[in-house]
Amino acid sequence: MTGWLSRWWGGGTPAVEPASLRDAARLAQLHGASFHRGWGEGEFEAMLTERNTLVHRLRQGRKVIGFAVSRMAADEAEILSIAIDSNQRGRGLSRDLLLTHLGHLAGRGIRTIFLEVEENNQPARRLYERAGFGVIGRRERYYKQPGGEHLNALLMRRDLS
Repeated sequence: MTGWLSRWWGGGTPAVEPASLRDAARLAQLHGASFHRGWGEGEFEAMLTERNTLVHRLRQGRKVIGFAVSRMAADEAEILSIAIDSNQRGRGLSRDLLLTHLGHLAGRGIRTIFLEVEENNQPARRLYERAGFGVIGRRERYYKQPGGEHLNALLMRRDLS
């Protein structure tokens, strides 16, 4: 019991903060564990140095357990990816991460946010719908799966102003 309590409390309160280049390897690891085609460390390094890309990490204690990435253009942004460590899912952390990330985008003058989500990914769809995103379109056969199957993507939008 003591080991469980120490793991539960020892991590501290989750914190959303800007990601840095030294996070690139961990972000790539999280992305690879969460998506069929994971982004590599070099891709994260490139995004972390681009002025039009905003990357937040979700940290608990000393461990990065999630991230959010958006690309900005004028007063619009697209959420490129959000991921949470599989051991940490179901705790509401993705909602906190998303809402904090959206707040930072709004603070940079972003007024409209877009994203794509796999049509059958119910947890992600619920997350985005509860955060105020609405479906505005659909891309047929957009995501290719390991077995060759193609899945549809939903296009979603949220206005911040």
